Amino acid sequence: MSRTLLVSLIALAALLLAACVRVYTHSEVPGATSAREAPAALRIAAYNTSLYSDEAGGLLERLRGEDDDVRKIAAVLQQVRPDIVLINEFDYVADGSAADVFQQRWLERAQPGGGEPLRYPYRYIAPVNTGVQSGLDLDGNGTIGGEGRERGNDAWGYGLHPGQYGMLLLSRYPIDADTARTFQLLRWSAMPEARRPHHPDGRPFHPDAVWSQLRLSSKSHWDVQVRAPGGVIHVLASHPTPPAFDGPEQRNVARNHDEIRLWTEYLSPGTHDWLCDDAGRCGGLEADARFVILGDLNNDPVDGSGNHAAIGGLIEHPRVMRMATPRSEGAIEAAEADGGANLQHRGAHAHDTGSFGPRVGNLRLDYVLPSVGLTRVDAGVFWPRSDAPHADIVDGTDHRLVWVDVTQ
Repeated sequence: MSRTLLVSLIALAALLLAACVRVYTHSEVPGATSAREAPAALRIAAYNTSLYSDEAGGLLERLRGEDDDVRKIAAVLQQVRPDIVLINEFDYVADGSAADVFQQRWLERAQPGGGEPLRYPYRYIAPVNTGVQSGLDLDGNGTIGGEGRERGNDAWGYGLHPGQYGMLLLSRYPIDADTARTFQLLRWSAMPEARRPHHPDGRPFHPDAVWSQLRLSSKSHWDVQVRAPGGVIHVLASHPTPPAFDGPEQRNVARNHDEIRLWTEYLSPGTHDWLCDDAGRCGGLEADARFVILGDLNNDPVDGSGNHAAIGGLIEHPRVMRMATPRSEGAIEAAEADGGANLQHRGAHAHDTGSFGPRVGNLRLDYVLPSVGLTRVDAGVFWPRSDAPHADIVDGTDHRLVWVDVTQ
């Protein structure tokens, strides 16, 4: 074979080999997600579970025993399987033991009526104001503290022991606990144009010396960063006081309004040098941050007690995504069956997130409000009709789980 022919054959072989070999970019690697493919949705939820006790340590005892309501709550979470969920009314235990037992004994074991075991590698808990005695006469009855349920009125947030009605954030994705901002200690009087409660005759309900010390948050307000697959999402978590259980001064109505308004201020432009977290850092959320507001905000946009201006303003805030309200068929059925106050309600029954009996009626109190910059894929309230599968697990609490699927 001549040298010329040999060179020609080698060149031809190289060309054939090149035709059979392809260099992949990341998006082209078999099995990798293409930039053109729809990214996986992130399911984010809020759920008031009523997992509290009037006695310190009572929740832990309850979780270690057999409890049908706890089983139902765990089953709901296993059915919906949120990636991130804020649980309201979960008593705060500083060493995390209550959360440990709830996760390991209930969520991580398949429950009747639920789905597969559900594991959350990451969680966030922090102290709350409920049950923490103020040492002040906050309810104006002339005494400090007191006996029985009256004792809770003089706590920074109503509660019979420190940590009652706390919050628990669970996540499949890492939580940056070191960067979390909490507003447990923020004073109500620091808020510009705060709605200070007054007697009907115009006198301030709280003396100046008390008003200047009052904390705004009945539990706490948290800004917790979660490192989701598409980037950081700020979870803005809270549980404002119910706008009820007060007198003609409507101090809880005013507090609920301003607790909700705190998030409106946090999202709005300005220096906000009054809006200082518990570590002393002042100011609101960065303008380019993506977030989701989560929690039982204890205010329906149109029905029930309370001042609806703050919740309406938060839903309509320019940084909050405009989207169809989460709904369920079970809520429609329940409102029609319960009657009572539901017959006078103006809001759509399908949007209700809690069942509070015929006197109060069913209301939309629980919220998942994603920010502009995220994309809504789907949403709902876990409230099946009575003749649907899993209807028998919804009544572990008087609230219903709300969820929204988003992409980043």
